[in-house]
Amino acid sequence: MPLSFAPGEAYQFDWSHEIVLLNRKPVTVKVAHVRLCHSRMPFVRAYPRESQEMVFDAHARAFEFFKGACTRGIYDNMKTAVEAVCVGKDRRFNRRFLQMCGHYLVEPTACTPAAGWEKGQVENQVGNIRERLFTPRLQVASYDELNAWLLDRCIAYAQANRHPELADRTIWQVFEAERPQLVPVVSRFDGFRATQASVSKTCLVRFDNNKYSVAARAVGRPVEIQSYAERIVIRQDGAILGEHVRSFGRNQTIYDPWHYVPVLARKPGALRNGAPFKDWLLPANLEHVRRRLKGSDDGDRQMVKILSAVLSDGLAAVEAACGEALAGGVHSADVVLNILARHRDPGPVAPILAPAALRLRQAPVADCARYDRLRQAG
Repeated sequence: MPLSFAPGEAYQFDWSHEIVLLNRKPVTVKVAHVRLCHSRMPFVRAYPRESQEMVFDAHARAFEFFKGACTRGIYDNMKTAVEAVCVGKDRRFNRRFLQMCGHYLVEPTACTPAAGWEKGQVENQVGNIRERLFTPRLQVASYDELNAWLLDRCIAYAQANRHPELADRTIWQVFEAERPQLVPVVSRFDGFRATQASVSKTCLVRFDNNKYSVAARAVGRPVEIQSYAERIVIRQDGAILGEHVRSFGRNQTIYDPWHYVPVLARKPGALRNGAPFKDWLLPANLEHVRRRLKGSDDGDRQMVKILSAVLSDGLAAVEAACGEALAGGVHSADVVLNILARHRDPGPVAPILAPAALRLRQAPVADCARYDRLRQAG
């Protein structure tokens, strides 16, 4: 059934599965497709998963590219959006999905099951994109490289092809004319999926077949993991206790060594062989001090004192103090901590010089007998 859409009225969304060579290995990627129904402007982006946080990210990036959203979004009955298919067109949408639609002022519409023509434009786009962009099989080094290439190809396709209905203009020209009719996007939706987790004694939480470190003070209490398309944020009582680039492998452990520095105060020997500190890249001056201290009997304990100072003084201040100590030909923890203390306490305040008009012309005389006379008079 031929359909007609006004500028800014609707977009269609769908997923496809494509095979690419990622670092020379065949990988099935999930490709999100967004298509503006009036201008036919396509947007595609590849992800490792088809989960809800990927849906949120795909919408955010598509609307950033389009510079606006439409008043209506057309979807199939994907589980990340629809919890239940009721009678007729009635649907029970997922709560977080509705929050995203409300943020962008989009009214979600779910298609009738097995009625692909209701979102036929994006269905056709899936086939066209597969033929034009994924055949022959692509070879890329990363998802970033793949997605940058896909966006460039979408723009090139729109600029080179005529609009199917407005044949005197290209898809890109119709898209440029449609942009002012789109719903403005004021801010990006905070598109995370929240899950609860416990923290192990080794300061790790398990998520999506991998482990991530958190601050040592989180041990023994539950945390909330907020998973985004490319990162995860770990919170406890609203405070961020860990943030990592998301890993999509299996059985991997991702450490942030700074999470374990408070533990080092009790176990300084762990600095040498602790798993979180393996291949730890420190700033240049800190690394120089660390190498110099390795030759000392208590080098690990001194280095732990310096690292612990980062928690209170900040990395930039400790790095600068190490540089100052090295410039003076010393590298001990006591010297570095002394430099930090001096920077925290800049010394006595300079005296304020009184103007000549306020200076005393007659110096006061200390005479306690004046108080005795006042007491006797009382």
